[in-house]
Amino acid sequence: MSRTGPRHPRLGAAGFRAAEWLATRLFAMAGFHRLGSAFADARLAQVRDKLACGETVFLAGLGLAGTHNAGAALVEVTQADGPRLIVNNEEERFSGNKHTTEYPKASIDAMVAALRGMGRDVGDIDAWLTSWDYPTLAGTTARAVLDELPQSLAMLRLKEAPGFDIRRLDQMTRSPKIVSRQLGLAERLPLICMPHHDNHAWFSFAASPFADTGEPVAIAVLDGTGDRGSISLYVADGGTMRQLTCNDSMFDSLGAFYSVISSTQGGWTLLSSEGRYMGAAAWGDMDRASNRYYARLKAVLHLGDHGQVQLNRAMANWQCDPSYHPYKQPLIDILGEPLKPDQLWNPDAMLRVEDIRHRPDTQDRLDKAAATQLVFEDALIHVIDHLLRTTGAHRLVLTGGVALNAVGNMRLLEHFDETWFARHQNRRARLHLWVPPVPGDPGVTIGAAFLFAHLASAPRGAPMTHAFYCGLPPRRDEIETALAADDIAWQQIGEVSTAQGRDEIADLMAFTVARGGIIALYQGAAETGPRALGHRSILANPCDAGVREALNARVKYREAIRPLAPMATLEAAKDYFELLEGASDADYNAYHYMVLTARSKPIARETIPAVIHADGTGRLQIVRALDDPLTYAYLKALGRHIGVEISVNTSFNVAGPIAQTPQQAIDTLRRSKGLDVVLLIASDGTAFAAWHGGDRDSGRFTGWLTEWHAQRS
Repeated sequence: MSRTGPRHPRLGAAGFRAAEWLATRLFAMAGFHRLGSAFADARLAQVRDKLACGETVFLAGLGLAGTHNAGAALVEVTQADGPRLIVNNEEERFSGNKHTTEYPKASIDAMVAALRGMGRDVGDIDAWLTSWDYPTLAGTTARAVLDELPQSLAMLRLKEAPGFDIRRLDQMTRSPKIVSRQLGLAERLPLICMPHHDNHAWFSFAASPFADTGEPVAIAVLDGTGDRGSISLYVADGGTMRQLTCNDSMFDSLGAFYSVISSTQGGWTLLSSEGRYMGAAAWGDMDRASNRYYARLKAVLHLGDHGQVQLNRAMANWQCDPSYHPYKQPLIDILGEPLKPDQLWNPDAMLRVEDIRHRPDTQDRLDKAAATQLVFEDALIHVIDHLLRTTGAHRLVLTGGVALNAVGNMRLLEHFDETWFARHQNRRARLHLWVPPVPGDPGVTIGAAFLFAHLASAPRGAPMTHAFYCGLPPRRDEIETALAADDIAWQQIGEVSTAQGRDEIADLMAFTVARGGIIALYQGAAETGPRALGHRSILANPCDAGVREALNARVKYREAIRPLAPMATLEAAKDYFELLEGASDADYNAYHYMVLTARSKPIARETIPAVIHADGTGRLQIVRALDDPLTYAYLKALGRHIGVEISVNTSFNVAGPIAQTPQQAIDTLRRSKGLDVVLLIASDGTAFAAWHGGDRDSGRFTGWLTEWHAQRS
């Protein structure tokens, strides 16, 4: 049983055109201007002229209220060097509300503080840019409702749709006034709407390590939905980028497929379910020939000509009612009844691998997760196969929220090997892949500014080598204020501003971890994107097989189903993992951001069991001395203390966003009974250690500190 495409495509298309036309005019009256408008053209011309005269331009990208992952980015642009990212602030880090849709007040304040720290001010920002083309989004929303009438009227009753908080959309429409009032400006601040997928595509390409060699670079944007569609394909060649296709659909979407299934089968809310379900798949049957659900589940996505992926609307119903009735009966017959919104995060409903011994349905649920991952990989490979054949490219930039599926990314590199290129491109090559550290919507604020700079004739800019752009490094007085609490014990333990001081702190960290300690490292600006990469990380001994259980149960309070990631020097990564040649550009840059899994070598499963997942892979991060001197020194010290330059690395948080401020770092310590110590590094290099005080002081860290000092002396 199959039905692809909308029920009323002509009505939907007419509704799109009418809603986009009306929204363009209404948004212009409110202070939003689209590309191609007189205002946007004039502002582009001004920026182009300033760059041509050798002046420096500042651009601000905004993720506004109503759409998930609100935030603000500041980008500096020169004609000589192109765009340079200063900060990319994620509002969730300041508010504590994960994937927040609230107005990004704190992000904007922190962005302005960074600007003023450079001797500039708000008046130096030449253009304010939004991460969505709102009139197009309005048209797409209208089309989504009209396509499936009358059943789709259920969507009009929703207070929240996947990725959107409808209750805050009114606040978004008033953003030109709200931002102006926040900044103390006399007039309403005009905003320029930048196309969502174009933002994803250009930033991810511009920041990639792929040099302009005269060969094309393929770019795939795959997510839940953009302002026009959910799958957009591009090619970059000769310093320019053009869109090849957009599927013009919210629901023919790999992101929506994975999000809805992972939530309604795993028991977590959207945007929190996808990574967990990917981890769960490793515990299930990942063999297409033997998985009991795969053969039937794959019918939910139709893989058509020209790389097209279409939702089978005879099985799925999230195009009509994504929250309460997302399945039709044929899908219920395969997966069972979907979990309802009021069952999510209920311990009795959530998928837990630790239940496998006493709940007979647990293995079935894990096999369903595996089937979902397999169907997803089929569709991903289908899209990329078409893109590579069409462009003749062997280099691929993958971006959008779907690109956070690190297992799927590895599968692409394995599938598009020398044999594939010999057969389909008649040459000796293999796929080279790069995924940015922030492929999801927190990165589109950067993309809006990068794309605007490109349209103003700025050069592409330098490749990205790290992700430490969220907020500013903590000042010493901010840390000392956070430490001034009766339940916290602390001590100044050194400094990292010199090589000797840095190496001593790194050695103390490794010494503590080697003795079974679990430590948190809080230094510099935080990582932008969903992965902790050494600036807001919890670290532990990868050789201890019990670390995963201890971390999940006593530190993070999270499901045992979730793996721990390995952080390594390049030399150690090569020793313990099968690094793929297709990820080797710019000294294996693709492995810097935990967006790509790697298969472990046999020695790894014996030596570093804590960071090897159930399927024998690790979501690897390679650390370079140039990008993160302290973390690199810590890994080198671990080599001396435990024999491997690899550490457990997981994000410094407990059931919320990664800790952003010193106060949040100390609050996270309070909530985490199994965390031995937090090392906080001030912007002047001063290093502090904080641990549980009073009755909660186990004496573990102070004992290790005394022992370390004794050994050093």
